Amino acid sequence: MKNLLQAWRNDSSGQALTEYALILAVIAIAVVAVMTLLGEQITSIFNGVLTSLGGGVAEA
Repeated sequence: MKNLLQAWRNDSSGQALTEYALILAVIAIAVVAVMTLLGEQITSIFNGVLTSLGGGVAEA
């Protein structure tokens, strides 16, 4: 039983998955924050590109 507990405590196979999930969460939060802060400017840029390409802007 003692060996089983030591093996379980020393097992780090799920550690990498947890680290990747945390990194992904931080990136997602950063993207949402940037999109919130720069939303109007980004919309303006995309509308300008659409206008330059001759496409119309559909209002939702």
